[in-house]
Amino acid sequence: MFNSEGREKWVARFHICGNIGIMIPRFFKPPAQASFFLFGPRGTGKTTWIKSNLPDAMVIDLLEPEQMRLFSARPEFLRERLLGAGPSRRLVVIDEIQKVPELLSLIHALIEQDQGWRFVLTGSSARKLKRTGVNLLAGRVLLTTMHPFMAAELGDGFTLDKALKYGLLPVVVSSQTPDLVLSTYVALYVREEVQLEGLVRNIGSFNRFLEAISFSHAQLLNVSQVARECQVERKVVTNYIDILEDLLLAVKLPVFTRRAKRKTVAHAKLYLFDAGVFRGLRPRGPLDRPEEIDGAALEGLVMQHLMAYLGYRSTRTGLYYWRTHHGSEVDFVVYGDDGFFAFEVKNAQTLRPADLRGITAFMKDYPEATPCILYRGSQRFRRNGILCLPLEQFLIDLHPQKSLDHALNH
Repeated sequence: MFNSEGREKWVARFHICGNIGIMIPRFFKPPAQASFFLFGPRGTGKTTWIKSNLPDAMVIDLLEPEQMRLFSARPEFLRERLLGAGPSRRLVVIDEIQKVPELLSLIHALIEQDQGWRFVLTGSSARKLKRTGVNLLAGRVLLTTMHPFMAAELGDGFTLDKALKYGLLPVVVSSQTPDLVLSTYVALYVREEVQLEGLVRNIGSFNRFLEAISFSHAQLLNVSQVARECQVERKVVTNYIDILEDLLLAVKLPVFTRRAKRKTVAHAKLYLFDAGVFRGLRPRGPLDRPEEIDGAALEGLVMQHLMAYLGYRSTRTGLYYWRTHHGSEVDFVVYGDDGFFAFEVKNAQTLRPADLRGITAFMKDYPEATPCILYRGSQRFRRNGILCLPLEQFLIDLHPQKSLDHALNH
């Protein structure tokens, strides 16, 4: 669907505000004076951020077929390019490094020589780097991630209803035809990242899996059930889920078990990384209740904001969920250097007593946590010691340069 020229135009619009052409500043901050990996799914704005923030860097784009062929055949040509650039060009960007992972050994040697070169290595897939480059460069090249937009980045341009419908991928937000861009996004991944990379042998089976896994979004992950729906072996689905994670399209959220007083479930919860991508994959028909899909999209939207918030802060803080064998559940638990918080997400304008049961049970076990219910209403209040906040306002106030307490008490 995209040739090289068309893809470049598509990429160049990643975080341009479509109708007025204004660059939207991102919360991502690069490590100071250090080489780093910049991972992130396609369409999150990595290339545009580099063009805007590193205009003097030498850029090697491995999405260009000629460049990929050249460096695949002779990885050592990178050294020659750097030596030929002169002492003033010490910042080197290699775009989509996973296309030629053989370069990582040479980059490791160049960093060890300590001749002043600084590398920025972008990628939309960690599949080929897991066992080689990332481990090889651990401690020498820092790991960072670019996420979809956060509400606070868009400011007045953020609306909850639109975010739930189309998601917050910059390539979609910037488009005048978000439906069309969203519908082609998954196809682009399947064709370029899965099919051309040879990650799966049966694309038809993988496409059926993508449809089936959308029903697991914001749910406990039951691999055996997904395998039955796809009519494939369990190990095939496990491999497909690994591919989604490696392509940064999905996240598995572990259960919070620290000092557990009750028996918790063992399964992780699965989330597709963007609410719009979830809607693009999720089949809809007469038997599908809109509120069920809306609820999963809403929960996923909160998840992607919390993931971006914690990722940009780069603290030792994890994101979890909590669920007991008796069915008590809290959607999100934030635990670590940034504090201890419990969040329950409700797709409702008003709250009923039953909506507080899960988080109340959690507080009995973990009174140290700060509890909060995020809901679709407009009033801020406390009920039974639990802070109840309008979800849209919470997302707007969530800023990685400020604490979670600020977002709750703004």
